[in-house]
Amino acid sequence: MADIPIRAVTISAIAAEAGVSAPTVSRVLNGRGDVAPNTRERIETLLRVHGYRRRGSRADERVGLLDLVFNDLDSPWAVEIIRGVEDAAHAAGSGIVVSAIHRRASSTRQWLRNVRSRTSDGAILVTTDLDSALRTELEDLDLPAVVIDPVGVPDLAVPTIGCTNWAGGLSATDHLIGLGHRRIAFVAGRPELWCSRARLDGYRAGLETAGLDFDGELVVPGEFDYESGFRAAEQLFDLGEPPTAVFAASDQMALGVYEALRLRGLRVPGDVSVIGFDDLPETRWSSPPLTTVRQPLAEMGRLAVRTVHRLVRREAIESPRIELATELVIRDSSAAPPAAAGG
Repeated sequence: MADIPIRAVTISAIAAEAGVSAPTVSRVLNGRGDVAPNTRERIETLLRVHGYRRRGSRADERVGLLDLVFNDLDSPWAVEIIRGVEDAAHAAGSGIVVSAIHRRASSTRQWLRNVRSRTSDGAILVTTDLDSALRTELEDLDLPAVVIDPVGVPDLAVPTIGCTNWAGGLSATDHLIGLGHRRIAFVAGRPELWCSRARLDGYRAGLETAGLDFDGELVVPGEFDYESGFRAAEQLFDLGEPPTAVFAASDQMALGVYEALRLRGLRVPGDVSVIGFDDLPETRWSSPPLTTVRQPLAEMGRLAVRTVHRLVRREAIESPRIELATELVIRDSSAAPPAAAGG
């Protein structure tokens, strides 16, 4: 076996010598069972030969600090995640460091430099594109990581936590169809996000099940924020035959739809029904209170903390991909369309 310089005893270096991927070495370190016995033995031998020492693998090496990394922090959605993370971290005796990287490579590199300089037990990454370069950096830092709402198809090498987005999209669409709506618009989230695509697929499945045609002009992209919901509604209600109901892929976009309808003199739900997704606290106090799909954001944060702590302790995790159940919360913003309501 070729010698690896001491300064380069990283997971990537061990993986290169063993002829396997870095995630395979991580699975061995985490005690995962999905590694062939011969491969496991080869990796464990290399780890012993090179004196690899897993940072943070012993209780007395933990620093009691977790990193929580968002792309942006300008949403009540992020606040709910933080609330859940803080609850679980406090109960476990850990502090949290919250960072926003704004989808910039330079900010990601700065965050990684900060982690190297101050040490952390683990990281929780929210709506993050865990590309191969970032994953390699985390593996070389030996930093256990969990992703909440991954950008792309979940990578089973890194635990991910989300919710049943497809089922949520289906339940919202079914609810509107059950009320009698046939022309139902959908304000989508960012298309690169896995959760956005799943909610759109759920909407399409609801239409298909009811025998309704999918109409592309009724689907407008959004950015999960108030402004894009407002713009989407402006576009939808400029159509020659506007929708009688709007399902928005986030509560903030749904509230943007509210405002656009108000400015046009349209009533919710008298003229147009509106449904959101998230169940943020303010939806209970909107006028009217918003029908929405609840995703357990705080619980997702709490579960992420528990999962990271299990990885730190090298304990088995329940599953590399966990989806928590969504729930349709019916309030006052959804009703039968005007023609049906009038008899």
